[in-house]
Amino acid sequence: MFSQRSILRLSQRVGQQLRRNPVRSSGQARFSSGDGKLPWMVDNQFNRERAAVKHHAAATSNLWRRLSIYAVIPCLILGTVNAYNLWVEHWEHWGHMPPLEERTEYPYQNLRSKNFPWSNGDKTLFWNDEVNYHNKDKTT
Repeated sequence: MFSQRSILRLSQRVGQQLRRNPVRSSGQARFSSGDGKLPWMVDNQFNRERAAVKHHAAATSNLWRRLSIYAVIPCLILGTVNAYNLWVEHWEHWGHMPPLEERTEYPYQNLRSKNFPWSNGDKTLFWNDEVNYHNKDKTT
């Protein structure tokens, strides 16, 4: 079926390939991302432009990765610290205000045309007893 000569040539070629790439098998070498020069790739305008686009994309992705790490993350940390400081300052301010029962309640606050279908009908869905107060009898 196969002549001795063709088997000898095949074994020599396989031996040369194994000596060149002793770690990789031929299947791994086919899918590896090396220099991008494939043996069947022709050097023409399209392939040169495609290689330039690939190089540009790699450089641009590195730029955005660095921006994300060295610019966005510190800005998020600074924004978080600022929001926390404003939150603490806000609640310190609320500590100096008079109690909820003593505050003036104006006619435009807590308008109710009908009762809510939950609770006692006077409190909204997002009612917070520490912040909100409504006395039906007390208006100016």
